Amino acid sequence: MNQRPHASLGRVLDDLGTTLLELLHGHADRGGVIGGIAIHDPLEEPALPQHALVLGVGVHEPGEVVRLLRDLSRHEATGLVLRAPVALSRELAAAADESGVALLGLTPGASWAQLAAMLRSLLAEDDVGDAGPETLGGMPSGDLFALANAIAALLNAPVTIEDRTSRVLAFSGRQDEADASRVATILGRQVPERYSRMLTELGVFRELYRSDRPLYVEPLEETRDSFTMPRVAVAVRAGDEILGSIWAAVHEPLTDERAQALCDAAKLAALHMLRNRAGADVQRRLRTDLVSTALEGGAGARDALHRLGLGDQPVVVLAMAMPDTAGADASAVTERQRLADGLALHLSAVHSRSAAALVGDVVYGLVPVGRDDGDRRAVHVAADFLERVGDRGRAVIGIGPRAQDAGELAAARASADRALRVLRSRPDGSGRVARLADVHVEALILELRDLVTARGEGPTGPVARLLDYDAEHGSDLVGTLRAWLDAFGDVTQAAAKLRVHPNTFRYRLRRLAEVGGLDLGDPEARFAAMLQLRVVTADRRTRPLVSHTVG
Repeated sequence: MNQRPHASLGRVLDDLGTTLLELLHGHADRGGVIGGIAIHDPLEEPALPQHALVLGVGVHEPGEVVRLLRDLSRHEATGLVLRAPVALSRELAAAADESGVALLGLTPGASWAQLAAMLRSLLAEDDVGDAGPETLGGMPSGDLFALANAIAALLNAPVTIEDRTSRVLAFSGRQDEADASRVATILGRQVPERYSRMLTELGVFRELYRSDRPLYVEPLEETRDSFTMPRVAVAVRAGDEILGSIWAAVHEPLTDERAQALCDAAKLAALHMLRNRAGADVQRRLRTDLVSTALEGGAGARDALHRLGLGDQPVVVLAMAMPDTAGADASAVTERQRLADGLALHLSAVHSRSAAALVGDVVYGLVPVGRDDGDRRAVHVAADFLERVGDRGRAVIGIGPRAQDAGELAAARASADRALRVLRSRPDGSGRVARLADVHVEALILELRDLVTARGEGPTGPVARLLDYDAEHGSDLVGTLRAWLDAFGDVTQAAAKLRVHPNTFRYRLRRLAEVGGLDLGDPEARFAAMLQLRVVTADRRTRPLVSHTVG
């Protein structure tokens, strides 16, 4: 397929304008195309792609910036992004000139994750097929940013192109000429929820999607502190399907000529959006195949890792899934893919060479780690992602140990899967992130349960006799035994759990010992009963599995 070529620093600044980045010192046209995005880590020797744009997260001191510029010069980096405001001293400017590395400032209020995501969407780092010269309407196929800038020039107004959920797919330059609500939309890559809710309640989206003509939207009374400029919007559709919309911040209604130009632009935007959708599907399938091949650990694993850009350092495997109760309907499938895309974006902000893909009903992530790092960093990354997505879907993540090379990936995946299975099987939903070491005993119990089920074995001895007795008499001696074992023999605690008087509980305890022939004073007998209750009788506690005679 055809992909947008890598962009130069000048192109990035043109697309992002002053909304996110500002050129502090240097030349935007020096250094050729940007080869990739890298996040500076002061504790790790950089392995930068050629002509990298480096994000200087946490770099503030002038001396530290000077040393970093000299180091980046040796790696032929294109630019260094610092958090604004930056005090541009003579020494700093001289170091930038000497290194040939452009200095840029990240706008206050914007996050590094936002910047990294936007830059990667602009640069299209993943190579899928040939980057040919195919164009649509005179612009590179699928290049919505170029289209947004073209529309902005036609309308003389800053423009955003959004999908059906009001997520920003692309935006033009000159966004600083709009109002505060537009700036918030660009920074968040999403129309703020309070604005989209108001527009929905006022029927704006209903009117927008039922017509093929531009819709003029006056500022909302409730938000005149931030939504101060009128908007003109037009739906982007392919046949009967609504793909999204184009929004321009204007001072007055459009003339007939500009309104017609916007309608024509919407038709062209539909072609680009459909092209992007097809390209995303191909790219997603390729990424899934590569991740799946790498995790299998076979002959093709090493090549797959290299194609993912992960062949030269250890990785940690993350396995994310919904609880077992999530189901397999269309909404569950959509939710899994949404989580997969979200995890891929989150991991890319953590490390540019991370990879994530939905394989079956499990989302696997491959996160590069340092030679001396364990899996604790991956635990933090996973917990941070789940905190960001909230309780929606109640996804859980199992984490495998560090895999030094492709040969260890299959075992690392198996460990992540085992930890994930424990989290998915917990009826109370406790815990959302775990390493195998954290849940090893629970994993062994589940595997013992599988073995017993595969052999078709049922409970034996005292537990079997108690199950038969309960089924025949409608009693719950098995529940009494379980409560007593869980309380380590504390009658008061066990009785409180069952909400009965301690004397009643003691009577039931004597009765179950008689019926089951169970010596409650024998530690081996107690362990055998506890093991059977956890392994053999899971989810089958109130009906007999085998026939026994109570003696």
